[in-house]
Amino acid sequence: MAKQLVAEIKVQVTGGQATPAPPVGTALGPHGVNIGQFVQQFNDQTREMAGTTLPVVISVFNDRSFTFVIKSPPAAVLLKQAAQVAKGASNPLKDKVGTVTQAQLKEIAQVKLADLNASNIDNAARIIAGTARSMGITVVD
Repeated sequence: MAKQLVAEIKVQVTGGQATPAPPVGTALGPHGVNIGQFVQQFNDQTREMAGTTLPVVISVFNDRSFTFVIKSPPAAVLLKQAAQVAKGASNPLKDKVGTVTQAQLKEIAQVKLADLNASNIDNAARIIAGTARSMGITVVD
């Protein structure tokens, strides 16, 4: 009998630092997945991205086996790293917390291109620039 997809779970986990504690344990526990096995496989695959928040899509099958796909880090996380700020502005219209250059936007767009709804780097950079503006980060040339 073929495996049937039972659930598709989306969580954000810090690269190389997954633990059975929430959010991983609470997301996988009800589906009967071996949490320790997921944590070990995830940490092995993301060891070089330690400290970066990564979205993960976990597919759980009827025999309690699973597969997972690691997506690129969220644009907000990459922008905070590029601008070297701890968090975005609470009021982005009035407060500006940092700046990024067009070159940095293109680098981030290159990383995010597969996960964005954009056909080329320039359009992806415009999407990332919109995220930067909503965080209170100024884009300079």
